[in-house]
Amino acid sequence: MTPITEVAGRKVTLSNLDKVLHPATGFTKGELLHYYATAAEAFLPHLRDRPVSLLRYPDGPDGQVFFTKNVPPGTPDWVATTEVPRSEGPARMVLVQDLPSLMWAANLVTEFHTPQWRARTPDVADRLVLDLDPGAPATIVECCRVAVWLRDRLAADGLTAYAKTSGSKGLHLLAALEPAPSAEVSAYARVLAVEAEAGLPGLVVHRMNRSLRPGKVFVDFSQNAARKTTAAPYTLRARAAPAVSAPVTWGEVESCAGPSELAFVAGDIAGRLDRHGDLLAPLLDAGRAGPLP
Repeated sequence: MTPITEVAGRKVTLSNLDKVLHPATGFTKGELLHYYATAAEAFLPHLRDRPVSLLRYPDGPDGQVFFTKNVPPGTPDWVATTEVPRSEGPARMVLVQDLPSLMWAANLVTEFHTPQWRARTPDVADRLVLDLDPGAPATIVECCRVAVWLRDRLAADGLTAYAKTSGSKGLHLLAALEPAPSAEVSAYARVLAVEAEAGLPGLVVHRMNRSLRPGKVFVDFSQNAARKTTAAPYTLRARAAPAVSAPVTWGEVESCAGPSELAFVAGDIAGRLDRHGDLLAPLLDAGRAGPLP
């Protein structure tokens, strides 16, 4: 029998709670749901008002992994949705606005990905993101060197950068912006990537060609495009272990000497929130947003 539970006054169906989703640690769907419920206070503000793309892995990372961008069939009528523009015509996407919606979406077994804009202003970004992706044998250690350079470069333009792990191999840098067209943010982000390649020769590449990337850090600026999305802070990732895209301090970035130092799983997050609070909370404060240079 499929269990139905009440979450903040909403009836939510939760299924297959004993199913192992992250085989490296035996992490089950029940544990996944518990993680999202306990991280919700920090997680929800980073999802709210942003259409979510759901990267689903219902049978674990070794099973079928697929994006759901349109509102899935069977979505409860109390889950908020929004119309978004697309080249082929408008579509509707889910908004995760509250705990019941989060638990409903988590039951689909998903990574949560969001654009850099909010539903009320499509294609107008209030956030900049740079995805630092290491090409082997480079690791997150090299990403940290690049992150510090980019942090200082952004500061020179009056923007404050915050860091989180990607939950995979690299780092994401984010900065709050006064709303600006996504195309202009993308162009600025490309300038930063090109300057980083010039400023850190032999370490950074700004072009996507995989042949250029071994031993270097690819500064991916493309996720600022209006149609692109980025893994949200605190989302689990479809990996063998229940890896999390976790906010980190600049002290942790500056001192990182090995990949394991910035690898976090679901069980680490409650303690980090107790110690640090939400390190990305300043991104949610419009008063801290800077103008696009």
